[in-house]
Amino acid sequence: MTDMRASLARNFVDEQERQSSPAGPLLPDVRGLRIALFSGNYNYLRDGANQALNRLVGYLLKRGAAVRVYSPTSDTPAFGPQGDLVSVPSRPMPFGRGEYRVAWSIPEPIRRDIDAFQPNIFHLSVPMFIGSSALRLSRKMGIPAVASMHTRFETYPRYYGAGFLEAPVTALLKRFYKGCDAVVAPCASAAEMMIAQGMCHKVGIWSRGIDATIFNPQRRSLEWRQARGIADNEVVIGVLGRLVMEKGLDTVVAAAQLLQQRGIRHRIVAIGSGPAQDWISTQLPKALFVGHLESTALGTAVASIDILFNPSETETFGNVTLEAMASGVAVVAAMSTGSSSLLTDGVSGSLIAPGDIIGFADALELYITNASIRRTHGRNALLDSRGYDWDSVNEAMITTYLETLPRCH
Repeated sequence: MTDMRASLARNFVDEQERQSSPAGPLLPDVRGLRIALFSGNYNYLRDGANQALNRLVGYLLKRGAAVRVYSPTSDTPAFGPQGDLVSVPSRPMPFGRGEYRVAWSIPEPIRRDIDAFQPNIFHLSVPMFIGSSALRLSRKMGIPAVASMHTRFETYPRYYGAGFLEAPVTALLKRFYKGCDAVVAPCASAAEMMIAQGMCHKVGIWSRGIDATIFNPQRRSLEWRQARGIADNEVVIGVLGRLVMEKGLDTVVAAAQLLQQRGIRHRIVAIGSGPAQDWISTQLPKALFVGHLESTALGTAVASIDILFNPSETETFGNVTLEAMASGVAVVAAMSTGSSSLLTDGVSGSLIAPGDIIGFADALELYITNASIRRTHGRNALLDSRGYDWDSVNEAMITTYLETLPRCH
């Protein structure tokens, strides 16, 4: 194991020197990398985090690295996995969130599989349960552990009447991240937040990319709108993603109701599904629910709305914000981790303090009543989105792996 780390480190240094040569940049040789990736949800439900992980694994395999993924699974996965997926025994999550599964630990048969794979890097994408167990195993095996932060778990209890759990959950997160050899966050604002919370002293960036063949303004379709009873001149406020309370759905409802009280005509269109759909449909009976969409159907739906409303403060990157930006759609979002790194307030969107219902309603009203500002901000957002390329993003993760090896040698 020591010889393998030393060889990979030498390869990394050699390739870095060659990148400045007249022959042009060269990518480091990663064929010696053997990555054990641990996830709490690799593909049984679709979300931004596991789609990013699958893209990373696909890129690693393309580059010649070996990857083996350990995660809870289900008999009805949302999509096929990239790479070799090993099912870790799990149970439905309690507290009414049974759609998620929890692997409480890593049982002995899985440990034997890990040992047979002979990884030289552990990638931990979940900080609790299977992630904590994997971190302890990495210490026992003498293998460096790199953690990627995807979700602000410490914010979840407040949405389910358990705010008293926020402090102990934060303490658990601090202990986990401080125990890792390297930590990456999806954007600068998320990294700064982790440092400010004392979770770690240094945080790298593994950003997210966008598929411009799916998300682009050319997919806007009047036919799509008309087929769903949306008038050509009707301004559509889109809510994009899984319909769960921690995405700020209470703020969506409150702001939409305030717009109604002001007499500001609009239409709420929810793109996605989830356990909170019945609640939001009761609160906003005129809202349109188009369900879960994928690929080009999703791109068409996003491009065909007029404003994206993303008040979530649990995001770490804001994939839905970037998807709307790439579609040329103006965005009203919470001034929180993720969106605050993607949007420039008053230029490519509107950033509002989390929970400021009046502020959200004012920003939405401006876009609804002033088409010129709405379109200008949408065009600016499109330009800003063009710097997010998946291969470049995932190459940065490889750099983190390779830089971690010599530190742990």
